Amino acid sequence: MEREKFEELVEEALADLPKKFKERLQNITVIVEENPSREVYMRLGGSPFSLILGHYHGIPYKYRGPFYGNVPPDVITIYQKPIEKICSTEEEIKKKVKEVVVHEIAHYFGFDDKELKKIENQ
Repeated sequence: MEREKFEELVEEALADLPKKFKERLQNITVIVEENPSREVYMRLGGSPFSLILGHYHGIPYKYRGPFYGNVPPDVITIYQKPIEKICSTEEEIKKKVKEVVVHEIAHYFGFDDKELKKIENQ
């Protein structure tokens, strides 16, 4: 898939977020990269053979207090190649992008992977 089309899918996923969540998104940027860097694998404790589809880096919303300020934006990175690797059709890619965006936005709000797995399995 062309990078521009993939970025459009990410933008659509963000636009489809419920209004009550979009209103709380502050000081955050969402970017697309082809693959995770070596640093991301090291930070997450994964092997270079594991698939990382997205990554949130920043100060979760629930931990921002009255002294939060003058900090660089949080960053959500969506990785195009790993998503394409596990999807066979454009429709599957679109669905997976939306799933990954929602997952990373949940990290922004302070949910960890353990909590997210519990929610996803309900």
